[in-house]
Amino acid sequence: MRPSISILLACCLLVQASGCGSNEGPAVTDAERQVGAETHPQLLAEFGGEYRGDEADFLAAVGEKVAGAAGLQAKCKFTLVNSDVVNAFAVPGCYIYVTRGLMSIVNSEGELASVLAHEVGHIAANHSERQQQRSLIRSLGVLAMGVLTGSERISRIASAAAGYFTLRYSRKHEYEADDLGLSYLRNAGYDPFAAAEMLAALGRHTEFLTRSRERDEARSIPEWALTHPLTENRIDRAKANAEKMGLQPDQLPENEAAYFSTVDGMLYGDDPEQGFVLGRRFAHPVMRISFEAPEGFRLTNSREAILIDGPGGLRGEFSGGRTPSRDLRAYTEAVLADLLGNVGAASASLEQGTVNGLPTIMVRATVRTEQGPLAVTVAAYDAGGGDAYHFAIVSPSQSVPEASLSELFGSFRLLTPAEAANLRPRRIEVETVSPAETLQSIARRMAVDMPVEHFLMINGRTPDVPLRPGEQVKIVVLAG
Repeated sequence: MRPSISILLACCLLVQASGCGSNEGPAVTDAERQVGAETHPQLLAEFGGEYRGDEADFLAAVGEKVAGAAGLQAKCKFTLVNSDVVNAFAVPGCYIYVTRGLMSIVNSEGELASVLAHEVGHIAANHSERQQQRSLIRSLGVLAMGVLTGSERISRIASAAAGYFTLRYSRKHEYEADDLGLSYLRNAGYDPFAAAEMLAALGRHTEFLTRSRERDEARSIPEWALTHPLTENRIDRAKANAEKMGLQPDQLPENEAAYFSTVDGMLYGDDPEQGFVLGRRFAHPVMRISFEAPEGFRLTNSREAILIDGPGGLRGEFSGGRTPSRDLRAYTEAVLADLLGNVGAASASLEQGTVNGLPTIMVRATVRTEQGPLAVTVAAYDAGGGDAYHFAIVSPSQSVPEASLSELFGSFRLLTPAEAANLRPRRIEVETVSPAETLQSIARRMAVDMPVEHFLMINGRTPDVPLRPGEQVKIVVLAG
């Protein structure tokens, strides 16, 4: 699910071989392609898998146009990730990823092209390799922890935030990618002013999340802002650089209609097959399960597990499996054995009980590393019918938040049929504004909280700009 030690070490060797200071222009080496190809399926497994369909085909076509303008024709792979997180990122080998969440706030082909041009700029300037050297050096302690304890699983959980998805670029790198991206955007035939519009859209998304009651404080900073610092002057800088090209806004096409036609019907928010992260709460309509994390925790949905980040360096995941023998103790021991790997725990305790009517086993263990002792906790639940679920939590032993963990473990429960039925997926629907339409009337059809603010955010609008009859807008509706 996360990049394995062997893949990370391969990346480290690649960085050493390629050099962190090289910037000789667009080039993708065979070694880079190999690392990108090996990492690709693991990144997809980590962050929700690939979202296929017209939207993905459109993304690839626009990406190839931009790559050709950068001198990287047929050398890049563009993938739409099935995640509602708003982000885009690139890894060596010119593997470029855009999330479904980001496409939901884009409002033209030109804006999408500006995102892809920016990521191609990172590849052309070798930013991914330079940042990986810094990131991987910081990760070596985590890797050593896995080697010293014999547990790859512990190192994976402990380093959940150290992967490509959270790779933070410097301000200098962002400016370089902005400048390169703007030239690629112009060379590909798109309006260069679309770059500033896209940056403004990302700023509005940041502001929306800050205000949103759906989000816990731990999620108030969106992933895009964490990985691509959005300084106030980047928008003004992008506008000024576009003006230097001697073009007027909208002199070149942005192709809004083509983009709106593409995203009409696209899934919005969480995929029901992965369950729904609703702030600090997780609920799965098919498995009919739910839990809620305490304040200060953050949940991230992925195809194979729910990733958990908490205070004091706490990391964990929630997952499940089958217990054919319906032996919860055997299930728990298997989870713990997989977690610990080849190392035995320095100490361990086991408790049996019930949580919300479900048989439960909790195991607490301590693992010693050169960085100090780690506390490992597994809480497993028998959900009936041969189904079992578990939390696996790793934290420094001196800072285990016992009260918060008790709250987390005690929140797991089964959903009623009515509760599960109310968890319905949402999708984007493109509508044409009628003459009598107002902001308030169209917002009433939005199947989200804060409908007015949400409508303005996904459509890149401000409340002072009136709706025009005949223009197309996006709304969010319940699917099916």
